[in-house]
Amino acid sequence: MEAGAESDVDRPVDSDSPAAEESGSNQNSGGRSEPSPSNQREILRTLSTVEKDSKAIAESFSSLFVSLRSTLSEATSSSVDHMGCFGDAAGRLQETALDASTKGNRYINSCLRLNEEIKGVENLAARLYPLYGSLRVNLEF
Repeated sequence: MEAGAESDVDRPVDSDSPAAEESGSNQNSGGRSEPSPSNQREILRTLSTVEKDSKAIAESFSSLFVSLRSTLSEATSSSVDHMGCFGDAAGRLQETALDASTKGNRYINSCLRLNEEIKGVENLAARLYPLYGSLRVNLEF
């Protein structure tokens, strides 16, 4: 409603109602009261203020929703990026763990082979020890 527009609403007024007792209203011959021009201007000013405030509130909500949409979009894309990064890190960790496990198994197998070879050397040393003792005795003369 524009600020210069006038209202053409007529309401019946009872003689007992507070509106009939207002000093600012005029009585028509039909028993209806019309607000005085100063009351009409005040009502129109109030309506104009309410309209401006409503428009400002609507713009504020619109701005808030645009901001929320943007923030949610950034959070979603950031979450997707983080999940991709997590997937890459988990994949690399899996590869590294598998590589370490393979190298660990090789090390254990090498140790087992060395242990078997040392057992053979111990048997050889046990057989050679008496010979070494007799050689030492012969070399001292």
